Amino acid sequence: MRDGGKNHPLPQAAGAARLASLLASRSGVGRLRGRLAHPAATRSGCAGPSFAAPPACGRGLLLFAALLLTAPAHADTLVDNVNGITLDADGKLVRFTGLVIGPDGKVKQLLDRRDKRPERPDFKEDGKGRTLIPGLIDAHGHVMGLGFSLMLLDLSDTNSLEEAQAAIRAYAAENPEMPWIIGRGWNQEKWGLGRFPTSADLDAAVADRPVWLERVDGHAGWANSAAMTAAKVTAASKSPEGGRIETTAGKPSGVFVDAAMGLIDNAKPKPLARDRDRALLLAQAKLLEQGITAITDMGTTIEEWQSFRRAGDRKQLAIRILSYGGDIDNMAIIAGGEPTPWLYDDRLRMVGVKLYLDGALGSRGAWLKAPYADAPGQKGLPLLTPAQLRNKMVRASMDKFQVAIHAIGDAANAEALAAIADLDADLPGNRRWRIEHAQVIDPADIGRFAELKVVASMQPVHQTSDRTMAEARLGPDRLKGAYAWRSLATSRARLAFGSDVPVESANPFAGLAVAISRTDEKGQPFGGWRPEEAVSREAALDGFTRTAAYAAFAEDRLGTLMPGMRADFLIVGEDPMLASPEAIRRMVPLETWIGGYRYYKKGD
Repeated sequence: MRDGGKNHPLPQAAGAARLASLLASRSGVGRLRGRLAHPAATRSGCAGPSFAAPPACGRGLLLFAALLLTAPAHADTLVDNVNGITLDADGKLVRFTGLVIGPDGKVKQLLDRRDKRPERPDFKEDGKGRTLIPGLIDAHGHVMGLGFSLMLLDLSDTNSLEEAQAAIRAYAAENPEMPWIIGRGWNQEKWGLGRFPTSADLDAAVADRPVWLERVDGHAGWANSAAMTAAKVTAASKSPEGGRIETTAGKPSGVFVDAAMGLIDNAKPKPLARDRDRALLLAQAKLLEQGITAITDMGTTIEEWQSFRRAGDRKQLAIRILSYGGDIDNMAIIAGGEPTPWLYDDRLRMVGVKLYLDGALGSRGAWLKAPYADAPGQKGLPLLTPAQLRNKMVRASMDKFQVAIHAIGDAANAEALAAIADLDADLPGNRRWRIEHAQVIDPADIGRFAELKVVASMQPVHQTSDRTMAEARLGPDRLKGAYAWRSLATSRARLAFGSDVPVESANPFAGLAVAISRTDEKGQPFGGWRPEEAVSREAALDGFTRTAAYAAFAEDRLGTLMPGMRADFLIVGEDPMLASPEAIRRMVPLETWIGGYRYYKKGD
């Protein structure tokens, strides 16, 4: 096997010993010394609150570090006795029972039962009849957001305002030396609150220092009075373009939507480089555990890119990261005049740029053609003018960067498609436009995705999380184009699937289950929500593998297990082409392999 003794992943070992000591030492836990991380980390060796320690901490993270120890050069490996599944280049299902991996970490041969096995492979793994599938690719996520969510206060599991207040109060008591309490994950819809929370609600939990908490979707923030004072926000403060300060009786209520979040963000402490590096290690360990072998990082900043590069230079980059710069400035400063080459043995590349056209449904920032059903005076927030959007698209495209446009509301999707139609014929090369989320589409616009060859980059788990909220926000008449996966697929549009982690869990098996069933973890609603929009099992797997790679110009090396492709794969306990949606949702990787090496084994 390639994960034992001298045969650990990542042949180049420089920096591995340093990583192991970093994770074990008091100085390496990423404490911000009064900035962001948790002081109890010096006791536990793991950043995060002691009352809710992140699962990728302690022993698990130390084992992840151990995986980066010295290894020899690649050699031939045979993974045999498996129920192998992959899609070929045309999306057809291929089954096999053995996999030969060459010295370059690529698939050399797929074997069926009748094929002769290599007589003397350098390494041999007995799959024991278990199922082998391609490594799953998250087509839209936020790597550092995941890492920091494992280090800071996380409210995503709270079910009421009172639960959230108790968690905030407890976290503050555990962290008396932190000048700011920073976290994320609140959701007033899940709480059944019927309104946004207020600064007074937050003051009731913590009033003696600033508190700043991002909403679960990252498109709104919740501040207490001390945070607004630190940011010099007053009744005279004006909502910036593309943002909204929520008010009560003419005064800021404590919630800041989209661009208005910058008013508080600019005042809070900034993480140090070592804290970002710690967050990246935590994120990688979690993704490996969940079966993600590659992720499209949407909105990469220069500071995040520098952390990716430091990890690559130190031989600490395991996950493949397909990066899209956060707007034009980050794109240009990171990559210069063209997309970067593949770096670190195909583990990192800046492919394009992400542009925000609107906000999210939960904060009523998604840009709709007609007013919100539950807020008749609001249509959402266009974050760019038509001229700004087109100028940015041209700027990126002329330098061969791929453009990915965040568009959730039907007005935003219509505007994104209109801009693509205006520019496509006059721009050089294969643009392969992407629209991120594409959650609410006017049915009249669905066919335009295929017509303009636009990739619909969607997140199945959003449908189950958003279902009741979407019904309230949109009303029954606009639901036909909401989360319309099969309609898009039937029109011959390409669907790439992801999670939007940390907005949702990166668990791809939950995404696969939702894609084929339109039901949540409780099997609700019975029969599925708008079940006519469910996709086939093959289409769901394609969205998390072949088309997820295609969406990022990586189809020449990632997304399938056909000969010549990178040997990224998972060993799982059941066949996702046969298992029930409930069984698929419960699946966990037993092993995660990247480039022909095993990086994760359940129970180790």
